Amino acid sequence: MAAKYGKKAQDKVEKAMHERKHGTLKSGSSGKKVKSRKQAIAIGLSEARREGGKVPSKKSSKKSSKKSSSKKSSSKKSSSKKSSKKSSKKSAKKK
Repeated sequence: MAAKYGKKAQDKVEKAMHERKHGTLKSGSSGKKVKSRKQAIAIGLSEARREGGKVPSKKSSKKSSKKSSSKKSSSKKSSSKKSSKKSSKKSAKKK
């Protein structure tokens, strides 16, 4: 079975974790100190990817956003149907 991560990825993650421990690891654009272990790992893997190391590609978050939007739209449709039924019943009672 082939390894998922290469030596370069291992070295970069190790370096990022070391910097996090000492409080010198900073995030990219904002420059804030990184306190999270998961974020330190993500930074290390990102650096390894940039330098061409053997690292699996990122998981896309597009799938989850599509699912949630379709659920929201279906609930909106059903609520609009309910309101139209109620209004038609009210108008029928008034007559």
